[in-house]
Amino acid sequence: MKPRFVGRLGVADVVTVANAMLGFGAAVAALVDPALGARLVLLAAIADGLDGVLARKFGGTPVGEFVDSLADVASFCVAPAVFVFAVARAEWGLTLSPSDPPALLAVALLVPALYVGAGVVRLAMYTAYDIGSRDTEGVQTTLAATILTVVYLAGIQRAAFVLGLTVVFTYLMVTTIEYPELNDSHAIGMGAVQAGAIVAPTAFYRLFPRALLVMAVLYLIGPWFYRRYLVDERSDAGA
Repeated sequence: MKPRFVGRLGVADVVTVANAMLGFGAAVAALVDPALGARLVLLAAIADGLDGVLARKFGGTPVGEFVDSLADVASFCVAPAVFVFAVARAEWGLTLSPSDPPALLAVALLVPALYVGAGVVRLAMYTAYDIGSRDTEGVQTTLAATILTVVYLAGIQRAAFVLGLTVVFTYLMVTTIEYPELNDSHAIGMGAVQAGAIVAPTAFYRLFPRALLVMAVLYLIGPWFYRRYLVDERSDAGA
């Protein structure tokens, strides 16, 4: 008897499943080496962008949107949350024992847990209401995870800052701020910089993670400018 999924998953779905597997690897790695965990989250983000390109090129499947959201929970909700906890644990010397300062332990556990909750809500709302739309409400979990991890690779590694940033994204993921999707050419360009941040995060004074951080933050704070750019680009293409 053949497995139920044979013949039902497309090429894009296989990449999406790989994204989820990378998310698990990132969570485990972060507990040992936060920098390695961060790099694996960025690799999962590349897989997440690639599956969308493949789905548009070769066609999607009925399960694609559900597999995508489930994979994103693993890679861009749970894995970044474990990463944030690992950063706090390493700096604050937490051992998950009665000797830990209760306030620090509570913050290190509660903030990432709230981030996971907000991410799950955001992905559920996207799956229910935003699929097929050019704009989506709330900061994308991929963008939030990318900034959280690339900040660390760029050299900003204080636990208080990373936790504070996590609080900000916990809120932004469930707001009604609309974000346009990156077009394929821009996603590929950002993916190239992202690949540099994964392969050589400390090269040239951390050039690649810092460049990726600037690109991601510009998109985060100015979605309306990017939307206008897309409109102008489409108008020029149709002229």
